[in-house]
Amino acid sequence: MDFIKKIIGYLNPIGFLRKDREAKKNVNLRFMHGINRLSIWMMLLAVIVMILRYFIL
Repeated sequence: MDFIKKIIGYLNPIGFLRKDREAKKNVNLRFMHGINRLSIWMMLLAVIVMILRYFIL
């Protein structure tokens, strides 16, 4: 259950607006975390589109 809470916290859209506490000193690490969040959201969107296309067509 703790694992699911961490995933939900990581995918929190507000997370895009706040700074990562663990990455304050390293800008590259902060950008990497932002890109990872973006790629996860894009993958979830693509999966939803694929599921919708499967059931609609």
